Amino acid sequence: MKQENSKQMPSQSDAGRRLQKAQPHAFLLSVPQWIGVLAVFLALVLFLPSAWKTWEFFDPELNYRVPYETSQDYWQYERHLKQRTQENDIFFVGDSVVWGEYVTADATWSAFLNEQASEEYQFVNLALNGLYPLALEGLVRHYGSDLRQGKVMLHCNLLWMSSPSADLSQSKEQVFNHPTLVPQFRVSVPSYRATLDTRLGRAIGHQWSFLAWVRHLQIQYWKQKDPYAWTLADNGKYPPAYPNSYALPWSVVDGRLISEPDMDPDRGMQSTRHKPWSDEGVGTQRFDWVPLDDSLQWQAFQRLCQLLQDRGNDLIVVLGPFNQHIMTADNRAKFKAIENEVKQWLESRSIVYSAPKLLDSSLYGDASH
Repeated sequence: MKQENSKQMPSQSDAGRRLQKAQPHAFLLSVPQWIGVLAVFLALVLFLPSAWKTWEFFDPELNYRVPYETSQDYWQYERHLKQRTQENDIFFVGDSVVWGEYVTADATWSAFLNEQASEEYQFVNLALNGLYPLALEGLVRHYGSDLRQGKVMLHCNLLWMSSPSADLSQSKEQVFNHPTLVPQFRVSVPSYRATLDTRLGRAIGHQWSFLAWVRHLQIQYWKQKDPYAWTLADNGKYPPAYPNSYALPWSVVDGRLISEPDMDPDRGMQSTRHKPWSDEGVGTQRFDWVPLDDSLQWQAFQRLCQLLQDRGNDLIVVLGPFNQHIMTADNRAKFKAIENEVKQWLESRSIVYSAPKLLDSSLYGDASH
């Protein structure tokens, strides 16, 4: 009997090992410690983006524009705006026409205005490449609060009403620039098919500057990637190499922001793109113009004008000049009808506008530039 009982009872050493395995993780936080961790986390989230500006040098020149490579760095866009809110600043807001699709920064619309204005006023290029009214509305709404009560020139490009595709009103899904800025829930955009979690993430990101700052780091230092994807990225060659495999992501965060290249092959007088839209100048384009009452882009432009008026901005709209040479005669008549509707709406809202006259055909690079 004694032998049987001794076999059934575990030894003291076995019980100790089992007890040791059953113990929870040794690193436990008390309630006060968790409160301390939360306080540190909140401090980083709330104050780190602002503190970052004191370390990362940014002193934009007079004719500065957001570089093409960083067009989606909205945190940096907002930072540029904050540094230029002087009483004599006039902010030129718009798409690639204002940004300068075919030219260098010293040959943009705002740059030539600065030459004419001398030191009385300074024109600030607040355009981004690839914008359109639906995205422009989101940019100003979420990242342009410092424009409040300032002088604003807003460019109106009717190109975005030239087809259901450009208007984003066709039911077919599209891949387009600046999807983060389009309305995620407030307005239905048929061409935009993002998932619910993507829409939620983008909507929250507009309200939380910390997330915009994180995106700033990804764009400026990690080639549009998060740290994990950056360490796994190859060099684009075959056989591939992985230059960042053993690098710490913070090792490349040196405080030097991306700037425009000294010689941009896509822009400037030396660029092969710097040429007239046509050698003959004969218009054959037939745009499928969207009626303004049905246009999502026009509705976004209207909301943007109302937003700027509500914020107390001294607003002037610059309409065109669109390349009418590119169109057939009957298509040009449809364009003029839409342009007149736009003018009538601006007048009905007491919005000052300027409609520059049609330029010579050789001065256009495409439909709107």
